[in-house]
Amino acid sequence: MSKLNYAAIAFAVAFSGAAFAQSADPRGACKTDYDKFCAGLAPGGGILACLNGKRDQLSATCKAALDSRKKK
Repeated sequence: MSKLNYAAIAFAVAFSGAAFAQSADPRGACKTDYDKFCAGLAPGGGILACLNGKRDQLSATCKAALDSRKKK
């Protein structure tokens, strides 16, 4: 296998793990949605309730992170 193939595989593995880690953690995956819909709330102030209340407007990444949190 060529060096280019190894580099492509390494790149794919590195970034697929980062994407999974972000989607599994609502704090990272939902930051944009939080900023858009729930910015006035402080931690412990109902952020998850706010995000779940806006569920139909959330990004797919945020929805997946919230779903994975419920499964734990």
